[in-house]
Amino acid sequence: MREPAPASQPGGEGPAQGAASARGDFAAAGVPVAGPRVPTVLQVLRRLDSTPRGLTEAQAQERLARVGPNTLPVHRGASWPRLFARSLRDPFTAVLGCLGLVSAAVASWGTACVILLLVGVSCVLRATPEHRADRSMATLRKMVATTAATQRRTEDDAAPVPREIPVDELVPGDVVRLGPGDPVPADVRLLRARGLTVYQAALTGESAPVAKDAGDTPVVAGSHTGSPARRAHLGVGGFDDPRLCFQGSSVASGSGTAVVVATGARTRFAEAHGRLSAQRETSAFDRSVRGVSWILIRFMLLTPPLVLMANAALRGRGLETVPFAVAVAVGLTPEMLPVIVSTCMARAAALLARTHGVIVKRLTALHDLGAVDVLCLDKTGTLTQDRPVVHRALGPDGTEDSGALRWAAVNAWSTLHLADLPAPDALDEAVLDAVDEDALMAHDAVAVLPFDPVRRLATAVVRTPGRLGTHTLVVKGAVEAVLERCALAEDERDGLLARATAQAEDGLRVLAVATVERPARTRDYTPADERGLVFRGFVTFRDAPAPTAADTLAALADRGVTVKLLTGDHPGTAVRTCRDLGVQVGPEAVLTAEDVDGLGDDELAAAARRATVFARCTPDHKARIAAALRSGGHTVGFLGDGVNDLPALHAADVGIVHRDAVAVARESADVVLADKDLTAIDHAITAGRHSGANIATYLRIILSSNLGNVIAMLAAGLLLPFLPMLPAQVLAQNLCFDAAQLAFAHDRPDPRTLRRPTLLRPRELLRFITGFGLLNAVADLATFGVLALTLYGPDGLDDEAVFHSGWFTENLVTQALVMLILRGAGRVPGPVAWAAVALTAVGLLLPVSPLGSMLGLTALPVLYYVLLAVVLVLYAAGLTAARTRYDDRRGPGSGRIRPVRGPRHP
Repeated sequence: MREPAPASQPGGEGPAQGAASARGDFAAAGVPVAGPRVPTVLQVLRRLDSTPRGLTEAQAQERLARVGPNTLPVHRGASWPRLFARSLRDPFTAVLGCLGLVSAAVASWGTACVILLLVGVSCVLRATPEHRADRSMATLRKMVATTAATQRRTEDDAAPVPREIPVDELVPGDVVRLGPGDPVPADVRLLRARGLTVYQAALTGESAPVAKDAGDTPVVAGSHTGSPARRAHLGVGGFDDPRLCFQGSSVASGSGTAVVVATGARTRFAEAHGRLSAQRETSAFDRSVRGVSWILIRFMLLTPPLVLMANAALRGRGLETVPFAVAVAVGLTPEMLPVIVSTCMARAAALLARTHGVIVKRLTALHDLGAVDVLCLDKTGTLTQDRPVVHRALGPDGTEDSGALRWAAVNAWSTLHLADLPAPDALDEAVLDAVDEDALMAHDAVAVLPFDPVRRLATAVVRTPGRLGTHTLVVKGAVEAVLERCALAEDERDGLLARATAQAEDGLRVLAVATVERPARTRDYTPADERGLVFRGFVTFRDAPAPTAADTLAALADRGVTVKLLTGDHPGTAVRTCRDLGVQVGPEAVLTAEDVDGLGDDELAAAARRATVFARCTPDHKARIAAALRSGGHTVGFLGDGVNDLPALHAADVGIVHRDAVAVARESADVVLADKDLTAIDHAITAGRHSGANIATYLRIILSSNLGNVIAMLAAGLLLPFLPMLPAQVLAQNLCFDAAQLAFAHDRPDPRTLRRPTLLRPRELLRFITGFGLLNAVADLATFGVLALTLYGPDGLDDEAVFHSGWFTENLVTQALVMLILRGAGRVPGPVAWAAVALTAVGLLLPVSPLGSMLGLTALPVLYYVLLAVVLVLYAAGLTAARTRYDDRRGPGSGRIRPVRGPRHP
């Protein structure tokens, strides 16, 4: 049994859809529609060549062979080799591959092998977690109902036999039975229904069950409530027709018998998924990496020609400088970036899956999660539980009155026991939870008139305690339906209706309760007895807040994430939910679907930034709001679970669903949560920021250091009569750098960076690496001065081995200093600190080792190390001062890089 909300009651409303669009279901099933009306039961059965007794086995087999199994289009995950090949399209990976091929072309085999090895490792690290996520999704796909209750006949004249058959064997014309908790296995037309209500949240976003009825009164297109924009629903319409049930919904209460009109790819469920299978927009991470990549690619493409031309013009060198030019370009490239990015994200994804049950399907979505500053979600099941709770019980005068709640509980208790229902509906359960069960035992139930969607009432007949020969009729239901049956003056009725409307506009669901005494009788009670009632009061309900929602909202706000509600419910309901969770929403922070329809794209972007609640939203509205927020410079996450959420899942930077979401939503999402709980999202965002902060730190340190080295190398190449460093030495230096840089994938970032979105700003990164890169180049040039003038005099530059060894050592030690100082102050030693220590040890010991002599390095005098220490102290002081000034100018917890906004794709 279900009491729907009255027209003034927000909890019972969601996006309305026109009946005309429902005709597509029948057309797909071979059921043509004449005029603007949906076919009657008789017309449907005739066109399907079926009867209320169902199909014969022969008919079912013939139709199965003709129309195919009742299965949705299957999303097949990419194979591991295909994911590996797809990883090669990453800009950095592609550039590294080209540099490796160029190195091989000029016979620099060591450089080529190292670069191509890094490319392979990066692709493996990226492909493996995504392949694992696809396999996890395949496991989730199996967690669905596999059978349906139907009735079939062996012969034409045989009696129908109830059977449980696999869902994929259903065909148009099959007659199925629906009961509480059953998923609707296909698109069906009801033949009979008794108190049937259906959850359609997966299709329409409505949080309350929707009443269904098998009545044959024609429904004219456009006759339903709601604006045309609300009825459009991306063409996935007809959900408001009470005679139709759709695949993707489930039975909340009651029972029914229905004939299947569409299966498989012809259902509305599959149709919606098919239209939205286009390629999604470029993610925030991809845009950011491309922005950074193209900045560096320009440098790398210009460097080799400049080196060749300068050496040819000033030193008369020719092709012998090609390996050196390639080595310079490689030195500028953060060749470990793909490996660092993939390792950081793979570790975070594995940790999320292991500790919180969060499946990251698209690995780079972790970075996007860390960059999210706006999280869009519906309230039902996320901010609230999927059940209401009693808020207040009001008497006829508007004051608190427990009598109204007690009579409502008597009605619910009697209906539960006599109406042959397995469990109370959500509102009845809330009423029964709010009263003492012992108080109900005094009322002996005699009969019930179960709820039906036409009367919008449920009536229980009980024996009146202490009054022999008297029965009490307890009526509860929609406010208008109860009040019109009460013995009230017109002004009294209007006043009570206004009071109920005020409660509804405050975000509460409202039920009215009335009673009347009748002489006891043995004949059946009928709806005609529901008259002359005495009004007892209202019972109001609110959505039960999720246990962790308030704390998690506060934590998200502290992390710089703004939560916005995109719901199909009444604005008052959404505002009430926010208020119950401690989120204050002003009148200017609420937009309805009509408001959104009246705004242009630029106006909507500005309004969406200010608004907190978007009510009465259809899928079109949700997608448009997400796109408007993105165009305003935000990184948007969207949490959804139904077919109606598919457009917004595609429009957001990160699409998030829970594992109980409909299959097509899980396939379209980037992240799948174990539970529909904001706490899991908070963990995922934290993990994304953890990996994003490490990647951003790596980029700042490595690119500034590399740029300084390249500037110094170019200067030395023009000033010296020999190459400033041999290609083999450049390769060995890069290998040492690369090994040390792996520590960034395991580092613990500064806690301050976790308190705000970790974004990538290519232009800001360029300014950072230019400033600190020039500082690094100054330290290199100072080392040249020490080597040239102090140790050996003007003629000492002829000692190539000494110069190579001195600069090799200085490069590794300054790199260690950069890693320590730019990593962040006030942090305990971690993997990066230990890697810096190891890098310093290699820089000091390798030149005097046997391996150093193989590379052309030699031992250095003690005086060089003393003077180098002076240079390094000055460099460390300058680096610390520059870092402090940079942090002070940007504020605490900074160090972010915002994504570049690339071209938008529809």
